[in-house]
Amino acid sequence: MPNYTKSTVPFVVPTTDGKLIEEYFGLVSSQDNDFSIAHMVAPSGWSEPTQIPEFDEITIMISGKKQILIDDDLIELNAGETLMVKKGSHVQYSNPFNESADYWSVCIPAFSLDLVHREEK
Repeated sequence: MPNYTKSTVPFVVPTTDGKLIEEYFGLVSSQDNDFSIAHMVAPSGWSEPTQIPEFDEITIMISGKKQILIDDDLIELNAGETLMVKKGSHVQYSNPFNESADYWSVCIPAFSLDLVHREEK
């Protein structure tokens, strides 16, 4: 048995908000609880509800930009920048800009609906 895992086809997470989520490793794609890694593209005008996740989330911006409200701080994350949001933070991710945002997300432990604690819109 090899001591590695190669991912060639991501699990495309079904969404209703126009956001593309391609999970390469994580609970759904590789049954890994320790971490998840996904490529995402958020369209212009996209936003999600605020949340208080039980995981650290690292965002690596490839192109475009994204707006993140962390507790009371409003952050603009641009292409080439990276941000880690620590678990337990009150956070909201959005793209109010006129271009799509292309980025990678790493969650430790892995993203799950049970750990994200999204608030009602």
